[in-house]
Amino acid sequence: MVPELAVLAEEGRGRGHRTLAEKAFDALHGAIITGQLRPGTRLPIEELADVLEMSPMPIREAVRRLDAAGLVENIPHRGARVTELSIGDLAEVYEARLALELLAIRRAAERFGERDCSLARQRLDLLERMPDDNSATTSAAHAAFHYALYEAAGSAWLLRLIRPVWETAERYCLAAPQCRQLTERRGEHDAILEACATHDPERAELALRDHLSRTANNIAVAMGGEPLFAFSLA
Repeated sequence: MVPELAVLAEEGRGRGHRTLAEKAFDALHGAIITGQLRPGTRLPIEELADVLEMSPMPIREAVRRLDAAGLVENIPHRGARVTELSIGDLAEVYEARLALELLAIRRAAERFGERDCSLARQRLDLLERMPDDNSATTSAAHAAFHYALYEAAGSAWLLRLIRPVWETAERYCLAAPQCRQLTERRGEHDAILEACATHDPERAELALRDHLSRTANNIAVAMGGEPLFAFSLA
């Protein structure tokens, strides 16, 4: 058995009423995003079925979904494996994030109401109480703050498009511990929220561009590369 697959034994259990394919997808997805299944790890269908205690059919369906999300690649005659991380892919991921999330934040700033501001502030306060690390808990709080902003854009389609790109970006963040120190990010988060609260879409876009660019550059440098993006703000 591929040693890394042992982490899936507990992941495939619980979480209420779900189909077997959903359980398999959630177990594999979570393990890939958090790095428990490392880049390049082979995913033999029969072994996964044994570990997750189900037939191969739902495993194949889950792997197809992960392939469509860019988290797994199927290699002819060799089977599936977890997609490798690379600086080239990182650049593409953050180019997509910039395109989608800047559109969302501009729309959010134009529409931002008192309830949106209150929710975003609550989530930012929670994030600022998190440990200054790159743990899954802190990452979840960070995502919750950003999604509170993007939900204010009022576009379900934008959220659907943002989510898989965000999750792929999280793989890179969790693999590069120095990429996102909260003590350095707090001012950036405050600037984004303040721009939305004052209905200033241009400033919101600039603040978010700066935030995403800094994060991408930190990851690229941690991976041994050069910074990918110029900053919008001083």
